[in-house]
Amino acid sequence: MRQLKTFFIRTYGCQMNELDSEIMVGQLEKRGLTRIDDETDADLLIFNTCSIRDLAERKVMGKIGQLGRSKQKRSIIGVTGCMAMAKKETLFRKLPHVDFVIGTNNISELGDVLDEVVQSGKQTIRTDDQFEENLDYLVAKRDDPVKAFVSIIRGCDKFCTYCVVPYTRGQEVSRPPESIVEECERLVQNGYKEITLLGQNVNSYGKDKPEWNCLFHDLLYRLDKIPGLKRIRFMTSHPVDITLDLMHAIRDLPSICEFVHFPVQAGSNRILKKMHRVYTVEKYLEKVELMRSIVPNVSLGTDIIVGFPTETEEEFQMTYDIFKQIRYSVAFIFAYSARKGTPAFRWKDDISEAVKQERLQRLLTLHNEICIEDRKSLLGTEIEVLIEKRGRDEKHLKGRSRCWKNVILTGDDSLIGTLQNVKVTGFNHQTLLGEVAGHPTEMSKLNLIN
Repeated sequence: MRQLKTFFIRTYGCQMNELDSEIMVGQLEKRGLTRIDDETDADLLIFNTCSIRDLAERKVMGKIGQLGRSKQKRSIIGVTGCMAMAKKETLFRKLPHVDFVIGTNNISELGDVLDEVVQSGKQTIRTDDQFEENLDYLVAKRDDPVKAFVSIIRGCDKFCTYCVVPYTRGQEVSRPPESIVEECERLVQNGYKEITLLGQNVNSYGKDKPEWNCLFHDLLYRLDKIPGLKRIRFMTSHPVDITLDLMHAIRDLPSICEFVHFPVQAGSNRILKKMHRVYTVEKYLEKVELMRSIVPNVSLGTDIIVGFPTETEEEFQMTYDIFKQIRYSVAFIFAYSARKGTPAFRWKDDISEAVKQERLQRLLTLHNEICIEDRKSLLGTEIEVLIEKRGRDEKHLKGRSRCWKNVILTGDDSLIGTLQNVKVTGFNHQTLLGEVAGHPTEMSKLNLIN
């Protein structure tokens, strides 16, 4: 029987995939395997994949395809994540050297699958459509010592016409609040200062379990009571499920960061209906106005798709105008990419790539202009920053404000893991430059405003 001693894991895609990889790393280390950084020496290779965009899939397929042509030693190869759910058995036909496929709802079975592959030598697949809440989250092996991801709900029931997530992650399944609280308490005991609650739609938390009498805002109130938990973030949100109670929680709870991902996707009601976003521009703007009246210092983020099938220039301009009106501080902007298995895949992708890219660049330019104006307004002010780690150059520290802004400053390692009031002295692109309030540094040398 083959002995597995080392493993290599590569993660593609979203924060939920990052957390799933941390859980799998914990499972494998519990079995006695050692994680290594060199895939050429690993007995086991796992690729935790993403299907949200065609480019992400092609990258993974190309990478794993290369391994099949390689003359190096034969490792056991597994594909997990959303691509595993989307392609299932077809992965074995396209990549015959893959040994196992595990879907997003089956990562708790990683150990059993490995035993089966090693003992039988046969390809193994586990891709259940529905998630069973039996995952040991506490086993997760985290790379970051300061901030952590915590899953609270899996799956999505919204079925936007462009999105594969409901088909790769399944229906919404909330995690028991007691389990979430226990994990967060342990993380705080281990020195973690910031927790990001994850879900395809965190705002739906608890709706599938009315007997718990614990919706998303109720969960936030429970977590805010944990001694030592300095910051709580959450992502991703759906505008329909952002409630007045949630807005009040953001305002009233000290640990909740004043940043809300509030994805509009498009500025045209016709396109929103075609996307099955189940809200209108008018309803969306009403919620934004209400949010800002209750939490005046809130920063908003968004997702936007340009070039959705049949989008006219006038409809794109509506999206542009909403972006300009709301002035998002964070934006993930994409040109539409048809995804097999979604309703939109059946429609003609009738917007040329050139038009998509031109619209994309116009929005990116607008976003950059807004970011520069926003950062200029912060010059000379003080903001709270969680110092996370050393920067790439090893000379500076990196951190993030409550409203999701990256900050770099000078200081020694004793600051890592602490909250500091930082005076903003400049910015470089979308990164703020600063110094710990009352402690002048050499950051003025980096004050490049561009």
